[in-house]
Amino acid sequence: MTMTPHQPPPAAAPHGGLSRLRELEAHSIYILREAYRHFDSLAMLWSIGKDSTVMLWLARKAFAGEVPIPLVHVDTSYKIPAMIEYRDRLARDWGLTMIVGANQEALAAGMHPSKGRLNCCAALKTEALRRTLDGTGPRMRMNSDGVYVPDWNPRPYNGVIVGARADEEGSRSKERTFSPRNETNDWDVAEQPPEFWNQFKTRFAPGTHVRVHPLLDWTEIDLWVYIAQEQIPIIDLYYDQGAGTRYRSLGCEPCTGFIQSTATNSEQVVAELRVTNTPERAGRAQDAEDPHAMEKLRRDGYM
Repeated sequence: MTMTPHQPPPAAAPHGGLSRLRELEAHSIYILREAYRHFDSLAMLWSIGKDSTVMLWLARKAFAGEVPIPLVHVDTSYKIPAMIEYRDRLARDWGLTMIVGANQEALAAGMHPSKGRLNCCAALKTEALRRTLDGTGPRMRMNSDGVYVPDWNPRPYNGVIVGARADEEGSRSKERTFSPRNETNDWDVAEQPPEFWNQFKTRFAPGTHVRVHPLLDWTEIDLWVYIAQEQIPIIDLYYDQGAGTRYRSLGCEPCTGFIQSTATNSEQVVAELRVTNTPERAGRAQDAEDPHAMEKLRRDGYM
């Protein structure tokens, strides 16, 4: 589905008698608008996967077809090339403000998954994200010609919108919708504010870094049913290209495995998910290396 930068997707359905998906959509849009209202320096993380792309779609609905929030992507240099091509094409087509960060020092020193996948993720994802968000690391910005140039005046972001879902992985289920971190992005799981009856704490002490999670209540199947209904242009790595395999979860190429599948569209993915018992991240090598890998990374600042 092709959309011009000035062609907004359909507006969110009004409250009252909504289906589960429309309830989720309306709630996520409310959270996005609240984040935009309360944080003066806000960014949105875009991993190029299905979750953050649905979040990007919801942001376009929340703000009348535009996205007034810069998109941040951490490039490890080991992403599947098609992911980078898709990122840049969609950024140009939708008129997105695209910021890309990387831990160039670690890459220059030869950091690679062969050094230990948790070590590699810590350097190329967690540390790169920290430096990208606080402005201490090199950031590139896509200009109006679609070319990346240095971001010479990197402003720290005190609020960051993330496409985490509680059902995807154990540590994500411990998150709050508005989840505070300290000034170095460290996450203290035991020191999270209560959130009852959709009442969120949105005011925090100076220096607090806050992660905002509009998709926490969505499940993987919710996401794919929504993708099918909305015809969201998800990267085609999630579909079988003729080899009888596809990706279910996307990450760095050396650490992400295929699943056996002949699904070529979102409706067929939904049908497969209704009968599978295999965990979503079963193909992620860092999870196999250490079952607590994601929580360790997230405590130190990763998304």
